Amino acid sequence: MGIPTEPKPIKFFVALLAPSEDLLASAEARLAPLLGAIESRSGIFPWEATDYYAEEMGSGLRRKFVSFSPLASPERLPEIKLATQGIEAEYLWTRGEMRGRRVNIDPGYLDAGKVVLASTKNAPHRLYLGSRIYGEVTLLYHTGSYHPLDTTYADYRWPETIAFFGEARVLYLRQLKRGF
Repeated sequence: MGIPTEPKPIKFFVALLAPSEDLLASAEARLAPLLGAIESRSGIFPWEATDYYAEEMGSGLRRKFVSFSPLASPERLPEIKLATQGIEAEYLWTRGEMRGRRVNIDPGYLDAGKVVLASTKNAPHRLYLGSRIYGEVTLLYHTGSYHPLDTTYADYRWPETIAFFGEARVLYLRQLKRGF
């Protein structure tokens, strides 16, 4: 019989999507009080994965990933997802009856073996975490790198994204070794 144990702490990250670098920087600045000091940033990549956000957010979108220094419990993921939705709400636009986001903030975490995303939508490959939030393993670490699954979003398959998470994993493992 297994004995329940506390999980190892994890490293939080966010994926930011916005039509301008100014909005990316503004949203990023709003995250430090929630997640702590920023540890690493990816480059800024043109969003060409899909036109899913075009009607709501416009064209010329940019993607950026940011990881945070403090390690924390993975059980915080639902709380973080709800808080980032609140930050997104600060960037809403309205035109008559229509409204939408100017910034998309998708939080998740990584540990030594996986990258997990938070979602408000259920799907067959997602597990319920509580507080109306689901978790999705989107990358698995093996043979020296993170690898996508069949259900992994296109932008998490980009070589630049895989490299970002690989570098964040190295920082994470150093923190664990030091006792964070």
